[in-house]
Amino acid sequence: MILKHPARALLGLVLAYGLSACAILHPEERLPPQPTGPGVELSKQQDGRFIAFVGQKQQHTAAFLGVDETNFFTLRSWYDNKTGEAAHQLYIEDSYFGSPFNWDGVHDTDGRTLKFIPISRNLITCEEGCSYADEFAVELPEDYLRAHKNGLAVMFTASDGKYLPVTVPSDLITAQLNAVDAVRNIAQNTATRPSAAPAPEKPAPPSVPPASTAAATPAPALSPGTVVPPPSAAPLK
Repeated sequence: MILKHPARALLGLVLAYGLSACAILHPEERLPPQPTGPGVELSKQQDGRFIAFVGQKQQHTAAFLGVDETNFFTLRSWYDNKTGEAAHQLYIEDSYFGSPFNWDGVHDTDGRTLKFIPISRNLITCEEGCSYADEFAVELPEDYLRAHKNGLAVMFTASDGKYLPVTVPSDLITAQLNAVDAVRNIAQNTATRPSAAPAPEKPAPPSVPPASTAAATPAPALSPGTVVPPPSAAPLK
C-alpha cells in the first residue's frame, strides 16, 4: 500500500506489523466492552495512537484437519486517534497440503481489482507430505466497504491456478463499521468539548505617579533690573 501522507505512512506500518499473523491481542491492551456491535474486539496499539478492531471469525472452508483457528477470514480495522482516519482489511488464513501457492491477486464480483496484501507463509510439517499455512489480506477502502454494507464477495487468486472465493455477510460489515463509528464519535466529541473558562485576572491597582514626577510651579517672570536676594539673606526694608 503506497501512502503519501506521513500519518498514513504510520498507519501503514500498523497495518503491516501491528496485528500481523492471527491478530493476537494482549490482555493488558484490550479495551473494556464498548457499544460497538457483536463479535468485534478492540485493542490499543502504538501507545493508544491507534485503536485496532478484529471482527468475528468465520470459516471460508472447513478447518484444516479439524484444527481451530485455521481456514478462516475476518475483518480488521485500525482507527488513527490523531487524524481520525480508518483503514480496513479482509484477512485470510488458509492451510493446505501440497506445494505452496503463489497468492498474488484479488478482485470482486464486479471485476474490480483490489489491493492484495501478502503477510506470511508458515511450513506446518513435511512428515507425510508438506502442508502450509498462508496469511494474506485485501485492502478495503472505507468508502468501498461502506458501499458494500449489504455484503461483499471477493476472489483471491494465485499465479499457479489456485483460487479462493470469500463472501463477507452484511452483519459482519455492519458490526465492523458501527464499531469504528462509535470510537470515532467518542474521539470527535472529546476533541470538541469546550474547556473550562480561565479564571478572571485580578484588576491591577490604580497607578499613582511618584511625588518626584509632579510638575514644579513655574517662577514668576522678572522684569529687567530686579535684584533677587540669596536664600539666606533677610528681606530688604
